[in-house]
Amino acid sequence: MSSFSFDIHARAGRARTGTIRTTRGDIRTPAFMPVGTAGTVKAMLPESVRATGADILLGNTYHLMLRPGAERVARLGGLHRFMNWERPILTDSGGFQVMSLAGLRKLTEDGVTFASHIDGRRHLLSPERSMEIQRLLGSDIVMCFDECPALPASDDVVARSMRLSMRWAARSRDAFGDRPGHALFGIQQGGTNIELRAESAEALRAIGFDGYAVGGLAVGEGQAEMFRVLDHAPGMLPEDRPRYLMGVGKPDDIVGAVARGIDMMDCVLPSRSGRTGQAWTRRGAVNVKNARHADDPRPLDADCTCPACRNYSRAYLHHVFRAGEIISSMLLTWHNLHYFQEIMAGMRAAIAAGTFDDWQAGFHALRAGGDIEPL
Repeated sequence: MSSFSFDIHARAGRARTGTIRTTRGDIRTPAFMPVGTAGTVKAMLPESVRATGADILLGNTYHLMLRPGAERVARLGGLHRFMNWERPILTDSGGFQVMSLAGLRKLTEDGVTFASHIDGRRHLLSPERSMEIQRLLGSDIVMCFDECPALPASDDVVARSMRLSMRWAARSRDAFGDRPGHALFGIQQGGTNIELRAESAEALRAIGFDGYAVGGLAVGEGQAEMFRVLDHAPGMLPEDRPRYLMGVGKPDDIVGAVARGIDMMDCVLPSRSGRTGQAWTRRGAVNVKNARHADDPRPLDADCTCPACRNYSRAYLHHVFRAGEIISSMLLTWHNLHYFQEIMAGMRAAIAAGTFDDWQAGFHALRAGGDIEPL
């Protein structure tokens, strides 16, 4: 019997809540995965990330390949031990960097040759090498190697890219082999073209994966187009497997994706925003750098139980951000991750209780009201 499984406990329309079971612990879905690109969620201790409610983290194959190196991580006991996170880890394949570092790479049928952004040294990342790196890292969920173009792009460009990704998916499946206790996810591509999405899904189902991702979105197409694709794409993938939307997103993106059948998401937004002075709250985004907060003794969110809201005022958060103090990134990142996990917990409970429509209405109504008035 496989040590990786997915159980759906309740549904509300296309939204569902369930549990992904792995050898390192359960993942409650819908799940948001904080991004630990280089073996750390920036400005956070692993135990702090866990305290926000995260069941799983994401690590980045490309960055860990360059520094400190997958072989070194393996010699030191694997990524879980290396970064002191003993719960599940998903590693992306390096495929996103095929797009984001387009000026530093050469793409062929075999794979992608990168010039390192650190020292200029050249590295080949292929489906086989990506599977090897992720095996050395020891991640619980492994992503197949893919390529996606930035949007907008022509249908011809998207189709060529998608079909290359499907060939790479088959190679990834072969290279992954039989690894009890570890799961391999395929990645649907096709941009915003529904027919290409269907072709990609059919190819992935024929190969067979433990879970399936919707890739190639949140890359410039806008929320309306993303939701239009998500009205169709998740339903093309196997009903009994987890569905992962890669690289998403803002709070309303996340809620809209779950309503359309997505089970897992990741995004750098909560931590990146925290480092730039932006807090996400149930009333929307708050920029603590703004002068309106300089004399405000109130918390960011009076209903939030994170350390930033329990123990510090808007005035203090404004001060430490403007002063460039490290605690600013720590507190705001903690708050943002806490809030994102609070969204996930709220959706899980509402789906289970059959009140998801009411929960969504309240979520959007509170955000539409905007931040509290200045004192």
